Amino acid sequence: MHIPVLLTEVLEGLAIESDDCVLDCTIGGGGHSEAIARKLGKQGKLIGIDADAETLGEVAERLKDTGCHVLLAEENFRNLDTVLAKLQIPFVDKMLFDLGMSSRELDDSGRGFSFRSDEPLIMTFAAPGKEAALALTAADIINEWSEETLATVLKGYGEERFAKRIVHGIITERAKSPIATTADLVGIIEASVPAWYRHKRVHCATKTFQALRIAVNDELEALKEGLQKGFDHLEKGGRIAVISFHSLEDRIVKRFFKARAQSHEARIITKRPITPEKKEQQENPRSRSAKLRIIEKI
Repeated sequence: MHIPVLLTEVLEGLAIESDDCVLDCTIGGGGHSEAIARKLGKQGKLIGIDADAETLGEVAERLKDTGCHVLLAEENFRNLDTVLAKLQIPFVDKMLFDLGMSSRELDDSGRGFSFRSDEPLIMTFAAPGKEAALALTAADIINEWSEETLATVLKGYGEERFAKRIVHGIITERAKSPIATTADLVGIIEASVPAWYRHKRVHCATKTFQALRIAVNDELEALKEGLQKGFDHLEKGGRIAVISFHSLEDRIVKRFFKARAQSHEARIITKRPITPEKKEQQENPRSRSAKLRIIEKI
């Protein structure tokens, strides 16, 4: 089951009123949204966006008894302006971006997000379908991109210190036969890195999988677009909360918030990012790297 990260801090930081219109840009498993919907009540409105239609179906069931008016849209949050235009809602009061992967996506998507199960190397957020079938996949990147480009992806998006060694292993193996599954890729990574690196607390494939997922879904550019469009469609006095899980995302959020504050368009609510307390980290190990930043439009 998906466990919402920093839930109390998000609810307090967004300062939700009962009649607010709230946009959850990454509704995922619906953990944050359920709590938000119950806080809103009958006078409020919750809009949820997710690229995965299967996820939206499950979330709709989860939210049906909250008493809140819920509207769901299958879309990438970089296109939140299109979603709001279709709903004829020009501005929202509060907005949440939870940039983490849901437990369902990691453990049971069948799309190769996790190195802990053997699945096809797909890694697209959209569920299998016509659109997803035409999308770039992790297998495309692994098997077709040049050695130099692959190294740039692993180093730039994954901050992987052994990027060149891993890419060399990939190039060698793909010359023999296509690399098709997560197990194939994990085996190459483990064979390419030093023994001590294989036995660290963080799995040696973590950064490579992160880098591929970011590249497949163009996540960093999507985040930049989503933040700007989100701010444009935020009411004055409204707030945006962003939960990031790695330094590249957090850096983008930090810079965006700082720029809005320097131009006197907003004030930063969180002078420093809020991180999970020790108890939450122990109960939900995936929350360890989470950072919450909040901004208010003025």
